[in-house]
Amino acid sequence: MRCPYCFHDSTRVIESRSTEEVVRRRRECDSSDCQRRFTTYEKVEMAPLLVVKKDGKREEFSREKLLRGIIRACEKRPITVEEIETLVDAVEREVRRDYEKEVPADIIGEKSMDKLRTLDGVAYVRFASVYRQFKDVETFAQEVLGLLNQDKGERQ
Repeated sequence: MRCPYCFHDSTRVIESRSTEEVVRRRRECDSSDCQRRFTTYEKVEMAPLLVVKKDGKREEFSREKLLRGIIRACEKRPITVEEIETLVDAVEREVRRDYEKEVPADIIGEKSMDKLRTLDGVAYVRFASVYRQFKDVETFAQEVLGLLNQDKGERQ
């Protein structure tokens, strides 16, 4: 690993920590003139996963696109960034576990809505209204009533 400060070709690892998806390494430059410390992150490069849209078009899965949609649904709600990132991580992990090369877009949407439903009802309805493209107020109201009935059933 090349030092980002002096560009010396040799550095050594001082400490390594692993999480599920990333290895964090603290490094130190071996140059006697520099000896500065820095952090690197190693992430496993996954094979591309294509999302099959409703019209049959395919595009590469974008965690950032999913994250933006979930953040938009959670605006002005008491939901932390960590909770949102955990939700997106879980959806991505499930999709990559269940689908090797291609995944239908509706699977990603349904998994996201399932997780949002348990996290926050308002965020769920916001996401569902965009995802399911409600055509009228009646369809929207049916979705909200379904959510209310589900919540009542869980409380009993």
